[in-house]
Amino acid sequence: MKKVLLVFALLFAMLSHYSCSPVGILGGASAGTMVVAEGERSMGSVVDDATIKVNVATKFLSSPDNLFIDVDTSVIQGRVLLTGLVDNQEIRIDAVRRVWEVEGVKEVVNEIDVGNRENLKEYANDLWITTQSKALAIKTIGLRGLSYNFETIKGRVYVIGITSKQDQLDSVIKVVRTIKGVKEIVNYVIINEG
Repeated sequence: MKKVLLVFALLFAMLSHYSCSPVGILGGASAGTMVVAEGERSMGSVVDDATIKVNVATKFLSSPDNLFIDVDTSVIQGRVLLTGLVDNQEIRIDAVRRVWEVEGVKEVVNEIDVGNRENLKEYANDLWITTQSKALAIKTIGLRGLSYNFETIKGRVYVIGITSKQDQLDSVIKVVRTIKGVKEIVNYVIINEG
């Protein structure tokens, strides 16, 4: 029964997450197609990345170290960005090991910090920065802003996505720098030349 509840919680979390992200394939065919077109990714690539994300979440659920709760993942073309905050280096290494066990993973970018959040205010500030980053990206470049994922840990904003337009990426980074509390921006966006 406990496993059934965990699987249900995982599916609910995935549905909630995907409905707000550039891989929002579960939000309906027309919405998913529009987002895929805006994100410069094929439907097959989006499905592959969603499968990887679900498989990573499953691996994290089976961890005794709360990886499912403490570590966030973003997947773009088989590249997995890990962000979050864990208690020690061993847990950080275990997270990377578990991701490499998932079929289809081409690269793991480990940006997991070791330590703890000073207080609830710091966590709320990071959440606010992430929300503002998403909103300002959409305000600045329209729906193309959906092709970027943002994660914030201790004021450091991680950006991952795919674009063929360097000027749009520059605009997004410029506007995110204006958000109060942003200490650094780490850019993992792939620029497709062509």
